[in-house]
Amino acid sequence: MSDVHDLDPESFYEEVHSFEFWFQAVEGYLSGTTWGHRPETTDAPMSPEDRERLITVLCNYCVGESAALEGASGLIAIAPNRLAKVFLSTQVVDEGRHLEVFYHRMRDLGVTDPEREVERRASRSLQTFRRRLLELVASKDWEAAIFAQNVILESLEFAVFQDHAREADSVTAEILQGVVKDERRHMGFGENELGRRVATAPHIRARIGQVKKELDHLVLESLEETVRTLGMPRDENERIGRSYIETVERLGFGS
Repeated sequence: MSDVHDLDPESFYEEVHSFEFWFQAVEGYLSGTTWGHRPETTDAPMSPEDRERLITVLCNYCVGESAALEGASGLIAIAPNRLAKVFLSTQVVDEGRHLEVFYHRMRDLGVTDPEREVERRASRSLQTFRRRLLELVASKDWEAAIFAQNVILESLEFAVFQDHAREADSVTAEILQGVVKDERRHMGFGENELGRRVATAPHIRARIGQVKKELDHLVLESLEETVRTLGMPRDENERIGRSYIETVERLGFGS
């Protein structure tokens, strides 16, 4: 098979939005795993305090993945073309898997009712973000919803998961490393989709700027809560916050 990057732009666009491309991508890092990690990877002893912190953080991750799952599934109906619909259908599967492995990780940690814990522990800022994202989807605001979901939310998750994986226990780290690979693909879709639309309709950028201004504070508040819960130094919050902002700017949608 030829390198996908050797394709002409339109063929490349169709290929990377396909189920075939998705299957090859996820098979490469999910093969041989169970619940997002290798079966031979086992938990090391964890203090009660570390366990509680990890459960709270996983609750926040579940809210983010639920938002992306519901958002992506709702966006399929209003997607402007076949390729966007197909890509979003692969994203729905990704987000469903992420949600499943995070819930299973909580059960591994002894949580008997993960849904109850998510409702009790999850960041209120993140839950507000989820509601606002789903309102954008329900209003059929395609560009704003894709920006909120595939740029803002995915950039936040990419920055947090990548950083957390460096310090996490071995099981959680493997789960997060796999999820991050999916987030890169989701961010790429958001960048490509919005970049193409802004190029033909520059006024869309102003609408995106409004959404960013509205949602940024919710993202940064939930980030601060997560960093604090993990017990990271305060300067880690600033560093991960900068990473989130730089990722959004690198995608072409900074302030």
